[in-house]
Amino acid sequence: MDADESHTPAPTEHAESSQPRARRRHPVLWGLLACVVALALIIGGAGFYLQQRLSSQVTRIPDSFAGLSDRPSRADGAAGRAVNILLMGSDKRDDAADHTDAEDSADAESSWAPGLQRSDTLMVLHVAADRRSASIISIPRDSWVDVPGYGKNKINAAFSLAGPSLAVETVEKLTNVRIDHLAIIDWDGFRSLTDALGGVEVTIPETTVDTIRDKTWQAGTRRLDGEEALLYVRQRYGLTGGDFDRVKRQQNFLRSAMQETLSDGTLRSPRKIYGVLDAITSNLSVDSGWSTGDMRGLALSLRNLRSSDVTFATVPVEGTGMEGAQSVVYLNEDQGKGLWGAVLEDRATEWLAANPEGNLPGSSDVS
Repeated sequence: MDADESHTPAPTEHAESSQPRARRRHPVLWGLLACVVALALIIGGAGFYLQQRLSSQVTRIPDSFAGLSDRPSRADGAAGRAVNILLMGSDKRDDAADHTDAEDSADAESSWAPGLQRSDTLMVLHVAADRRSASIISIPRDSWVDVPGYGKNKINAAFSLAGPSLAVETVEKLTNVRIDHLAIIDWDGFRSLTDALGGVEVTIPETTVDTIRDKTWQAGTRRLDGEEALLYVRQRYGLTGGDFDRVKRQQNFLRSAMQETLSDGTLRSPRKIYGVLDAITSNLSVDSGWSTGDMRGLALSLRNLRSSDVTFATVPVEGTGMEGAQSVVYLNEDQGKGLWGAVLEDRATEWLAANPEGNLPGSSDVS
């Protein structure tokens, strides 16, 4: 396979023994991929006109894998049928409140040309070869890593310096896991998604104050509208764990949004489903090699996946420190090799179960 070819391994399907169980296992893809790669379900469930209309809103990113050499090999045997998708949350707004560090200001000036985007969030979505489980592994944006051609830097600098292909290459060099596809959603998409769902409910265990935005979050369970959701997932200052807590918030929001999307109130409302998909596709970009047919095939292969089969986790970290004027996150290389080796061998679920330290806690434990 050439370095710039896109590849989606063939799906493996598992029939259910009874119709009631099939109903209980309503496609979690409405939640999982509707939050991050929603086009797959549009093609699978909408009429032709609606498919064309919504599909046309998705931006295709050319050359996402172009020029990449010495890429990781796919695992042998059945494990090679797993799919790994690099998910990125980007911010096209020139928001000074989100770029108070010196390095962030530099990122704003040198960011990728289309829309001056920055990658505020990086996650690797691993879909198991048997399509019975999936793992979403967050990589903190401040992770201090080797950026090919640029030396040591924060991992989110790769996207700013040279766009999607360098971001893919940086993640592949870090993980030794081959990335099959790329999906990028602007954070404004999460705001629109939240409003389309009629709000998303989250639990805040302790009152916190976002000192940058002068926003106080009172402890308790509350339903966030779109603007509040954007502030919630992007808060960095005022949290005890800083970026670590922000990662947990983002994962917690995705889980809550997934549950909201799976609710009867959403699934039984064509108008609401359309609003959700319209919100996502208006802010979604995917690699140009990810064809509509491949996305539909992946969606169909995941039709029996349950929400409980999706694990959220964070890559193992060693701690934080300073590199010059930059506050950075140091990754635990030994544990990281164990995790990414398990991903490569399609044992991610088992590894994360045996090493639960980085797994997403219950919503009541997320600030």
